[in-house]
Amino acid sequence: MRFVIPILIGRILRAIARTRGGGSAYPGFVLLKLVPDFLSHVARQFPNGIVFVLGSNGKSTTTHMISEIMRAHGRRVFTNPTGANLPQGITSALLSEVSLTGRLKSDIGILEVDEAFAVELAGILRPTTVTMLNVQVDQLYRFYETERVAKMMLDTAALAASTVVTNRDDQFLTAFTSDDKRVLRFGASPEVVAASPNGLQNADDFSAALDRAAEPADAEVVGVAPDGARIAIGGEEIAVRLPARGLHYAVDAAAAMATARVALGSAFDASRVTAAFAGMKPAYGRGERLPIAGEFAEFTMFKNAASLQLNLDALPEHPEQVLMAIDEGTPDISWIYDIDFSRLDHVDVVSGDKAWQIALALEHSGVSIGSVEPDVETAINRMSALGPTQSGTKHFIVNYEIMMIARRSLGHPDLENAA
Repeated sequence: MRFVIPILIGRILRAIARTRGGGSAYPGFVLLKLVPDFLSHVARQFPNGIVFVLGSNGKSTTTHMISEIMRAHGRRVFTNPTGANLPQGITSALLSEVSLTGRLKSDIGILEVDEAFAVELAGILRPTTVTMLNVQVDQLYRFYETERVAKMMLDTAALAASTVVTNRDDQFLTAFTSDDKRVLRFGASPEVVAASPNGLQNADDFSAALDRAAEPADAEVVGVAPDGARIAIGGEEIAVRLPARGLHYAVDAAAAMATARVALGSAFDASRVTAAFAGMKPAYGRGERLPIAGEFAEFTMFKNAASLQLNLDALPEHPEQVLMAIDEGTPDISWIYDIDFSRLDHVDVVSGDKAWQIALALEHSGVSIGSVEPDVETAINRMSALGPTQSGTKHFIVNYEIMMIARRSLGHPDLENAA
């Protein structure tokens, strides 16, 4: 009964936050102040354990993929669908899932976790499986150096109760071994990687040489098409429709399959995997398509150089209408001068707090610019006024904070039910 009043308080705060236009981590923050052991109490209730998903990029998408595969196999899943990956965010997500007495009816927890809090959360939630996606140059204002991020992930993997799923093609992660855990690897075939204009964008570990042939992959991308991929796993190839374009999404799918296969064991069914991907919607804001002016705004979301480059590489060449925007949520964008913008021949509207910095980088790369409008809502109105496209798609290339503003402007404020 000690949970009843704190959970009621959390739910009231959550309801207030949602009436203001979205979800919030604040209710979870308050609940953890009132009941510090709330997360550990809930963690003990998952009969099939908890999966942690870590990585510089792709956490939300891979978490979503694993969750949908598990649901296609009849499993009840708790996850954090909007990318709330700090302790208070995960707690807030649990508020809609637990009873007033703190009881949870789910078979498995699939959680994306912020690398900076992963070791702390592993000590509380005791993950059964840790899946490590990639180490890419990311958020240096938070982490200072790439090697530090890799160490956070590897330290968390060492705390997995039984299994680690890691990236065969990542120099920082592929060397992970353990005497007391099962270690599985995923990746993309050398031919598939070679066909990608800018590779996989994983950071280089200059202290280690990567021999990709030395470590076979338990799940390997062997083919990529604009709308799908073929993945070899368990002695068979599974063809899937991807929720968004790009090699990085195919690699995420391989990671998701390897992880789900561990969790499901002999119940893993290729036909159910294919069905899960066939009906899969994009993860929140990643390839999502929302109505605008009788057409669709397609969101390409990025937070660093690697995610921007991989998403640009996956775009149709020279898309008809493009908005590109970054705000202060990405403090240092000096890396933008390393980006290959050859997929773009123009950008119609540049927006956000960093609009003029983006415009300078685009001009430096020979990309023509229609207009610069720092105010995001005004920029969206300009996109609406451009008129129809032949493809029916207006491309929004944005970071996370701009994506949330744009979704609200287009009439989709609900964070928690977006996925």
